Formats: sequence, C-alpha cells, structure tokens
Amino acid sequence: MPPFLSIVIPAHNEARRLPGTLQQVLGFLAHQPYRAEVVVVENGSTDDTLALARRFQEAYPDVVRVFHETRRGKGLAVRRGMLEARGVYRFLADADLSMPIEELPRFLPPQLTDFDVAIASRELPDSRRVGEPAYRHIVGRAFNLMVQALALPGFRDTQCGFKCFRGEVAEDLFRRQTLEGMSFDVEILFVARRRGYRIVEVPITWRFDPDSRVRLVHDSLGMAIDLLTIRWRALRGRYDAPEA
Repeated sequence: MPPFLSIVIPAHNEARRLPGTLQQVLGFLAHQPYRAEVVVVENGSTDDTLALARRFQEAYPDVVRVFHETRRGKGLAVRRGMLEARGVYRFLADADLSMPIEELPRFLPPQLTDFDVAIASRELPDSRRVGEPAYRHIVGRAFNLMVQALALPGFRDTQCGFKCFRGEVAEDLFRRQTLEGMSFDVEILFVARRRGYRIVEVPITWRFDPDSRVRLVHDSLGMAIDLLTIRWRALRGRYDAPEA
C-alpha cells in the first residue's frame, strides 16, 4: 500500500536550513491521519547537507528517504525525487519552507479535488507576500510576462517552489522532463497543459527568505533561453514521444 503523500525536498548546500525544515515537516506529518514519506534529494552540495539528511533518515527510517546526486541542478534533484517517491500525491517543497507547511492541506483532498497538478501562487487575490523587496517582485513579474508570452499564457505564478501532483501524473510528466535547472517548473507545466492535465493555482502565504538562492540577472537570462528551448523542443515533438 503506497503512502498517501510524498513530500519531495531538493537540497543543495542546505545544511543551515534543512534540519529546521525537516523538523517542521515531521512535526506536521505526525498529526495527520494518513501515511506519508519525506524524500530528500541532495545534489552537488559542498557542505554537510547529505550527512544531516542521513541522520534524519536514521532517526525516522519509516518516513525519511534520502537520495544523492553528484551533479547540481534543481530540476535534476526534483526529477529524481518525484520518480523515487511512492505517494498517491507528491508534493514539491523548497528547503526554505517559505510557504508554511500548515498550508499543505489546501493542495490535497478533501480541501482540493478534481485536479492533476496544483501549483502554489503568490499572485492570486487571496495570496499574501511577506517581506519581499519591491525590486524582486518586479523582476519576477517581468519573467512571468515572458513565461506567459512564450509558454504558459494564463498562469500568474509558475516559479513558486510548492507544487502537488497526482502520483501517476508525476510519473508521466517527470519522465518527459529535459531541463535540469531552474526552468524545470515551466517545462513541467507546459507539458502538463499539452497533455491535457487539469492544473489549478492555489493562493498561499509566502515569506521572502533573504538567503534565497535565486540570482536575479544570471538566472533570469538563463531561464529566458530555456523558454525558447521549450518551444523548440515542443515543435520538434520531444514532449509527444512515449518517454523523453
């Protein structure tokens, strides 16, 4: 019998934040009526992230599972985690836990039904952004305009790091994923829409972390190139093959 929920956490150089995040997640799960697992994927860290994650695995062997990738890339780590996960629902959570874990039920039945992919949004009327500098919000809105123009018209926020997938949908989508960096979110949602999956945006409270790993100029330029790559691969039928 698979667990009801898998929480997938990509972790690159997260020795400072990961222990607190795992403690919060495990504390939350301890009060839920369903069985769950936490899948941590460490990739390319130069600090103690892997050792710390494995300590939690030793302490909670029935809940925490840890995987190691030698190469960097958030998309690479997320893909590994989603395909290693066994849950009926698979929830992606950033290691900074900028969305309070207590909001997770909003992405699951019975609070949310009739969906294949549910994505957290910081831009809906009921959303709240806490502590974000104005310049970062402006850059994020500019990137979203590019996303809407080139790949995903209609979605207000594709880059928030909290998303939920039905298990079989995750298996289908992440086996087709080709991008291993920050733009994997856009590619996954592009393929999901192309394959007719039901995607919903969920308003959340989101707190800015000053230790954010996003490099505004460098990452924005790279992600703009990735948007063109997605369009090119779609034209060539890359996402329509049985498996990427």
